[in-house]
Amino acid sequence: MKTLIWFRQDLRLADNLAVCEAFAFARQQLTTKPDSIAQVEALYIVSPKQWQSHDVAPIQIDFIERHVNILAQGLASLGVKLNVVTLPWFDDVMDWMPGFIVDNQFEQIFASQEPEFNERKRDQQLLDIGLPITFVAQDCIINAGEVNNLSGQMYKVFTPFSKKWREIAASKMIAPLSVPAPIGAALPIPATIEFDATKRSSKLWRAGEGEAKRILDQFCLNKIQEYQLERDFPALDNTSKLSPYLAIGVISAKQCLAAALNYYPEGLVDDTSPAKTWINELAWREFYRHLLVAFPRLSKGKSFNEKGDYVVWRNEKTEFAAWCEGRTGFPIVDAAMRQLNQTGWMHNRLRMVVASFLTKHLLIDWRWGERYFRQQLIDGDLAANNGGWQWSAGTGCDAQPYFRVFNPMNQSSKFDPDASFIKKYVPELKNLPLKAIHQPTYIERFDDSRQDTMGLFTEKLVENSSVYPSPIVEHSSARKRAIEVLSSLKR
Repeated sequence: MKTLIWFRQDLRLADNLAVCEAFAFARQQLTTKPDSIAQVEALYIVSPKQWQSHDVAPIQIDFIERHVNILAQGLASLGVKLNVVTLPWFDDVMDWMPGFIVDNQFEQIFASQEPEFNERKRDQQLLDIGLPITFVAQDCIINAGEVNNLSGQMYKVFTPFSKKWREIAASKMIAPLSVPAPIGAALPIPATIEFDATKRSSKLWRAGEGEAKRILDQFCLNKIQEYQLERDFPALDNTSKLSPYLAIGVISAKQCLAAALNYYPEGLVDDTSPAKTWINELAWREFYRHLLVAFPRLSKGKSFNEKGDYVVWRNEKTEFAAWCEGRTGFPIVDAAMRQLNQTGWMHNRLRMVVASFLTKHLLIDWRWGERYFRQQLIDGDLAANNGGWQWSAGTGCDAQPYFRVFNPMNQSSKFDPDASFIKKYVPELKNLPLKAIHQPTYIERFDDSRQDTMGLFTEKLVENSSVYPSPIVEHSSARKRAIEVLSSLKR
């Protein structure tokens, strides 16, 4: 009899409880069947139709494919064969899995729990038909359902959640699991795995567990102490850039926390710790994942605040297209969207800026933006993406108030003061003065009748900006409109 590891959003060998449990179970069988051989195999299911229906970005699918190949090699070195099977839909797993288990004589299957509704429904159906699967909880540092208020309910405000989360985490031993010893002789290097799915190159991001760990260590060594001061400036390379690896489980949140605490042991209990702000980002990640489990409606395109489902959005398609393509006439918004379209990633501060702009300046349904992000992001993750978009729109749990509207001009001048980020992604503005970049209506206020020097200057401005669009909305009037429409969220 054999043991099976079913990999999903946990494409790693280190700190993988499903892997460790499977190896331990297989070795335990040897004590009761001394003449047998501990055999472990692994499984990864490619679900192209399901991915498409969930708007998984082609760049993320490519990133997953690269890591499945690396995982196959790592498993082979441990004596484990990785089976890669294509089943277009989750429902196909129900029909296929029982026969696969019987044909291969698998006695027990180990897999990681997932927080999304469709994934949890699929897993429960497999258990209901009696398949021998053990689902282990490891997608969070503190498992969903364990961070509750005095009434035993899930927190609906982040600050008390994070305080309780830190208390619980500080009481635990944050010790990531090691890669288990080989279960058998090393296998030959496996053939290259290619998914039959739409992909887009992810080569801008280096792949592998080792690479993710290197990025983590370098961040904790060199950048985490400045993270609180510099994290909001997109031109600075001072964020961890670990989100693509976390999203598909190449590295675990526990490994991230352990690394931070290795450098700053007081990070969970001392508010003055240099690591506190970044650790708080890990808590935000867990907050949104816990919410996904506690409130399944979030996986179904529903607003956390039910009043949000009755907001009358404008949903102007031409304005949505301008937003998607980075031609709104607001340089900070356009630079951010072009970064997303070109790289598959966007700086977190800018995610808030563009989400606020879409939902409040343009009054376009947050679900449109959430879906577009999911279709582009290499770090696409339902919990974080949904949580961020609903926070920005004012419809979510502990959301930004409906009356708080980011001023894109202020965001631009404050967080990209020399416009170096904007000039990188909106190069048609690179020769304009800073005031013209941060205040996109500035050029229109020039008076061509001024003295020649000013007239020449104005002509140069207009010439350089001729290919850049005028702002599609006026900030003050858009803000007023948004407050009027979204005030329904408070009623």
